[in-house]
Amino acid sequence: MYNIVTKRELVPHINLFEFSAKEIAVKTKPGQFIILRVNEKGERIPLTMADVDPEKGTITVVCHEVGKSTRQLGQLEEGDCILDLLGPLGKPAEIGKFGIVLCIGGGVMVAPLYFQAKALHEAGNKVIGGIGARTENQLIFENEMREVCDEFYVATDDGTRGYKGLGFLEELLKERKIDRVITMGPILMMKKVSELTRPYSVPTIVNLIPIMVDGMGMCGACRVTVGGRTLFACVDGPDFDGHQVDFEELMTRLKMYSPQEKLAFVFYEEGGSSL
Repeated sequence: MYNIVTKRELVPHINLFEFSAKEIAVKTKPGQFIILRVNEKGERIPLTMADVDPEKGTITVVCHEVGKSTRQLGQLEEGDCILDLLGPLGKPAEIGKFGIVLCIGGGVMVAPLYFQAKALHEAGNKVIGGIGARTENQLIFENEMREVCDEFYVATDDGTRGYKGLGFLEELLKERKIDRVITMGPILMMKKVSELTRPYSVPTIVNLIPIMVDGMGMCGACRVTVGGRTLFACVDGPDFDGHQVDFEELMTRLKMYSPQEKLAFVFYEEGGSSL
């Protein structure tokens, strides 16, 4: 059993969890993820890590309550335990001295982007950060990102805070020499960022967490097409070249079980069958 050391609601339905998991904390690198299970009948949930504290023996993840299993996790409190926690999984992000690195995150994935941005800053890069959400009251990890960025931008889809949409990115690419782009967030956002950077030939890294089951390359559920090749996000990623990812196929695969996911959530919320 893995103990919840800290639980904090960042914004409605988005929670930060700090788990006691020393054996994972001492091995984890930015970009890697875990798979957890709340109880013995629970679904396996992949979550990219937002930070670790090897000395304290804890790992930090941020989770958005969007379905039955994430809602079950969100209902737990400090001192509660979860049954399973597997990790670190996936290949670590490439951290080196690249020059000017632009880190762009959206929604809940701003949290794990912070983990990478911090490492890139410590490696001697000039880090330009950009975070976004649908609206102002859904922005998370703004202060944390500001601390590790030399330059910082905020954007919202509805324009309630900062720039509206990705307009700031278009301006930056036109005016500045960017050596590398790291983007983590909704699939449509990562696709748009990759499209914007392509004409400038800026290496663009996306972090993909598609449907997963075992997380160790055995089930094949997380397959993605990258540069015409079939790869597994869990063992070949989760970081990939955004200019090579088949985003249309990825979005289609992510929708495969949407009806079942919605039904399971409705039944759970109404106290009926857990499906």
